[in-house]
Amino acid sequence: MLVSTAKGALWLAFTSAVAALGQERIITLNSSLSALQIAGGPVSKGQILVSSNDYWGVIRAAGDLALDFGRVTGINYTLSNGKPSSGPASYGYTPVNNLNNTFYTTTAAANFTGPAYAEPSPADTVIIAGTIGHSIVIDGLISAGKIDVSAIKGKWESFVSLVVESPVPGTSAALVIAGSDPRGTIFGIYDISEQIGVSPWYFWADTPPKPSKNLYALPIKKVQGPPSVKYRGFFLNDEQPALTNWVATHWADTPYGAGFGVEFHSLIFELLLRLRANYFWPTLWASMFEVDDPGNQPLADAFEIVLGTSHTEPLMRAQNEFGKFYQGKGPWAYNLNNKTIDEYFRFGIQRAKPYARNSLWTVGMRGTGDTAIEGLGVEHIVEMLQILVKNQRELVASGLGVSDITTVPQAWCLYKEVMTYLFHGLEVPDDVTLLWADDNWGNVRRLPLKNETSRAGGAGVYYHFDYVGDPRNYKWINTIQLSKTAEQLHMAHSRGADRIWIVNVGDMKALELPINHFFDLAYDTKRWGVDSTSDWAKAWATREFAPAFAADIAEIVQKYSMYASRRKYELVEPQTYSVINYNEGDAILKQWADLVAAAQAIHDKLPAANQPTFFQTILHAARAGEIVNKIYINGAKNNLYAAQRRNAANAVISKVLSISDEDSGLTDEWDRLLNGKWAHFMDQTHLGFDGYWQQPMRNTLPSMIYVQTKFPSVAGHVGIGVEGSNATVQGDDRYHANSLNRLTLPPLEPYGPITRYFDVFSRGTKECEWTASPWVPWIKLSQTTGRVGPGGADARVYVSIDWATAPAAPYSNTVNINVTTPCRGMDKYGFGSPMVLLPVNIRSPAKNFTKGFVESDGHVAISGSHFQALVAPAKSSSDNANVTYHKFANYGRTGSGVGLVPQNTEKLTVETAPALEYELYLFSNHSAANVTLFITPALNYLGDWNPLEYGIALYPKGGPVPKATLVRPVGETVGANMPEGWGLAVADTVWGRHGNYTTSSFKVPQEGAYTLRVWALMPGIVVQKIVVDLGGVRPSFFGPPESFLVGRDALGSNNQTSFLNELDTLGGAATPTKCKRASIGVYADEE
Repeated sequence: MLVSTAKGALWLAFTSAVAALGQERIITLNSSLSALQIAGGPVSKGQILVSSNDYWGVIRAAGDLALDFGRVTGINYTLSNGKPSSGPASYGYTPVNNLNNTFYTTTAAANFTGPAYAEPSPADTVIIAGTIGHSIVIDGLISAGKIDVSAIKGKWESFVSLVVESPVPGTSAALVIAGSDPRGTIFGIYDISEQIGVSPWYFWADTPPKPSKNLYALPIKKVQGPPSVKYRGFFLNDEQPALTNWVATHWADTPYGAGFGVEFHSLIFELLLRLRANYFWPTLWASMFEVDDPGNQPLADAFEIVLGTSHTEPLMRAQNEFGKFYQGKGPWAYNLNNKTIDEYFRFGIQRAKPYARNSLWTVGMRGTGDTAIEGLGVEHIVEMLQILVKNQRELVASGLGVSDITTVPQAWCLYKEVMTYLFHGLEVPDDVTLLWADDNWGNVRRLPLKNETSRAGGAGVYYHFDYVGDPRNYKWINTIQLSKTAEQLHMAHSRGADRIWIVNVGDMKALELPINHFFDLAYDTKRWGVDSTSDWAKAWATREFAPAFAADIAEIVQKYSMYASRRKYELVEPQTYSVINYNEGDAILKQWADLVAAAQAIHDKLPAANQPTFFQTILHAARAGEIVNKIYINGAKNNLYAAQRRNAANAVISKVLSISDEDSGLTDEWDRLLNGKWAHFMDQTHLGFDGYWQQPMRNTLPSMIYVQTKFPSVAGHVGIGVEGSNATVQGDDRYHANSLNRLTLPPLEPYGPITRYFDVFSRGTKECEWTASPWVPWIKLSQTTGRVGPGGADARVYVSIDWATAPAAPYSNTVNINVTTPCRGMDKYGFGSPMVLLPVNIRSPAKNFTKGFVESDGHVAISGSHFQALVAPAKSSSDNANVTYHKFANYGRTGSGVGLVPQNTEKLTVETAPALEYELYLFSNHSAANVTLFITPALNYLGDWNPLEYGIALYPKGGPVPKATLVRPVGETVGANMPEGWGLAVADTVWGRHGNYTTSSFKVPQEGAYTLRVWALMPGIVVQKIVVDLGGVRPSFFGPPESFLVGRDALGSNNQTSFLNELDTLGGAATPTKCKRASIGVYADEE
């Protein structure tokens, strides 16, 4: 019944936070003016009314809603079709005979039974749901003028929901949901489920429902139009070992393998629908969806799930069917065996015909087992595929009995080598959707060109959150950066790839966050814009947990998303992060430790019912990520220490063994969760990849070296190592000249890092005192004396300068630091006392240099989004009138990136593109200053003939702008091979770390101010970092930390010792800069 309260028109200010993620709110926990109470108060046991002539899937979803009310209020609602003594709705089908899969036959009729109906109770009816044209009740309300559906009628997957007074006899008012088609109604139903407090992940992530006694429907009309992307789905793939093992422990095997049957798929299909998705590619490696359980294919149709098959499974036949059932009937080669293969296709079409309304047909053909077609040249493959697809379309039209094949949804997935066939003349029928694939690593390979956007079949994207293949498998847990997904998919959508979005999710578990994010982007790209990731994470956390924790959880989600994606766990190795340069390895470990501490603190504050969800979606991943990074970074430290003959090398081995126990213990903890509900989902190996792309068969640790400790080093009990070097003194090694007992630190300069360090360590059998003495008083040490030995810790000594008492500029000299110990034995005869050398350069830029980055340590490093100015294009036109640069926040490897918007901008020239301008002050003169851009590993998404490109110039400030150097970082794609350098780029998550693909050389003839100008010529160029190497850059993963910026940073307080001190580093130590969206000619940074 309708409720009035004194709050009146102020109801908006008092409505609860209950809402479907990102969707318009129509349910509240608070009574308000004219709101309809649908739970609590006078509603003792509500009823949901459907019509008997509606779709079975709609009635089934309405039954879910009745149970969802029970989950929230403690009292299940009833479901009625308005007719007394009605049996449950039934979906009838005739199962295929799965014991003969070459000749089509069926077995006895079967059916799926819907939820039970209760006796009609109009007085208790609070919700009415139905599909326009398939619901007697809804059609009656339309005829009576009580609901207006003109805004959605005939549209795809749309619905209206509103409170209607006296909708049916005996019901004073009800919340009515009217769908334009069955999925429109289903989405409207699940919209209510989500808003009353039931997460789509209530089963798959154990999100507890939010209990409520009172629920109200707001007096507003909600009109939900068509989704942004027509077909939105996921591909369960690479399902072994985890998903297969889990399924095998819960359901009996099918005649052909693990129990991937209707019980399992019912849970999958319900999840898809609750996430407002509609499309499904089944598992393929050790299963056959249509064959394993004859109920699978009709179940998808009954649920209103659109069934498809992967890029390697044409015309509704599972990959394994040909090899299993057509042995001895010729090869999987259309040019050699077309008659058999046509019969194979006919069977698939006949089997799917009863379910054609919810089928999307994959056409084309690849080689056996997800490989390229072999044995033919490209020209012959193209010719064969043209014939093949023509025949496939004729077979589908004939098999389905349709006269116009263009009315049948079809897609051709242009995966891997198939994309290159287009370059060799492959013609795709206009009504077939071009399903462009990413590179398996989240970078779109090709998007619709301007002249392709009017195709009747449109275009789509096949994306990856899981992959098996080069350069390395990644299928353990979540390693997806949400902001990168948003950037790539918004670019795809802006260029017209909006017909199909399908994402490979592997086992699905542990990918709950990126899956949910993907589907929300696909459902409403306008609501979830390219910059929406932070807001989305807060909304997700609010729904799954509570508003009080949402902001903190969202921050953890964003940080994890970045930390895990910048180098996927399977690619982390001891050599990945430097343990000698830029404090990189320790900075990584600090980020992970802080993240785990924050996640654990939230977990411990959550109610016990919410902790399993938090563990599955956030805490487990954070702890797992920290463990992997600790194993490999400590493995690198062991190798360093062993090379220096430190005793500590052995302690690190023990530490890594302990961390390995943490790893296996974390898997045990997962397996025990909720009495073993999710046991086996962490069976995937993830440690011990040895340069080969395939998963290791067992987790192993990196190679480590044991130091024999019975006798001391022949060079003495105490050793010295310095930042930036593997070498040690006293003594000899391959990292410095023999008999040289001096090691040189990287320099200290006013505009550089505030400290350097050297280590004093034990490599003997005695406890030894040591003393460090700088030769000048203005060199300061964090520790001047100490003791090291086999039972104690080594010492790290930080070196700094008291700039107030240091010599005035200009000054350039090397200061000695003596390190002595009385622990000298016979080593004194062969090796002199060690000395640490510290280069000191005291210099300042010219007084008129008031804004820009200053060279230190032979380089300048710049975060891409910290430009000093935007420069308008030299030539303006309608094509570039709205083009500018945009900062992508929480993006890339450490903090942000900057690139062109709008994202559908066509390729520009140096004359028509705006430019980023960076001001630099360089002390070095150099014949070849190498400028490297670290850019997102984009590809030639407009085709190899129109490649990714940018312009760059470095020149004296105030001088004439020279002709830009044009850089094309991405080479051509040839067959199944990716462009040169691609494997390293996706492993590093940037072009620029390896090779010279984004490095340009410029002359720097003298000290002075310089301008660096960068013209991105297309939106795919997203600049994360720029490094100007004047001879001082040392090897590392991230490159040097960002340099001192005059006008922003203060002398003496700008740390610069690691990337954690960069201003935009997510999870860093510095205060983030504020950066507005810049327009042409406006300075972009605000302090």
